[in-house]
Amino acid sequence: MPSKFRPSQFSILAMAAGSFALTGCIGGVGEAFDSRQNVGPCPPAASLYDSARVVELEGGETFGNITYTGEITGVELFCRYAGSDPIRADLKLDFAFGKGPAGTADSHNYTYWVAVTRRNGSVLAKEHFAVDADFRDSVVDATRVELNDIVIPRADETISGVNFEVLVGFDLTDEQLEFNRAGKRFRLDANSGS
Repeated sequence: MPSKFRPSQFSILAMAAGSFALTGCIGGVGEAFDSRQNVGPCPPAASLYDSARVVELEGGETFGNITYTGEITGVELFCRYAGSDPIRADLKLDFAFGKGPAGTADSHNYTYWVAVTRRNGSVLAKEHFAVDADFRDSVVDATRVELNDIVIPRADETISGVNFEVLVGFDLTDEQLEFNRAGKRFRLDANSGS
């Protein structure tokens, strides 16, 4: 479940869109449901290669020093927009977590970010969230997080969703980012000799 976050562009846009949605409900029941087709495709959504996983180490880069790991294993975006309405999107994120030999706690908190960008790379909005892993019953855990009502404003009805991207990644230290960019990995069976 996503953590609560401070007001920012995401939440302010969502509140404005929510007010608009509530005023739409005042009319008849038929008016509350918009049957118009999307005027274009949804923005692509993905996790970036260099920030899609996190390996936390206590000491050098050896298997025995791993405390916790995390990976974003799936990103799905569903959107709706018609006319000159803003793009309203729901995001589903799948995470896989691991507790390494140096991990001592039965739960661990991971922070990640979601950014809306233009296709040219400029960031329009970025929010940070947290997700918890539960290692009481196993050294691995997985969860799905749903973020609802992401609002992406459009200048007018000629702007389609393909002009934007929704990107996701873990908050990483410089060392963790370099570890990922170097293509380093630890496999669970790396110590087993198989």
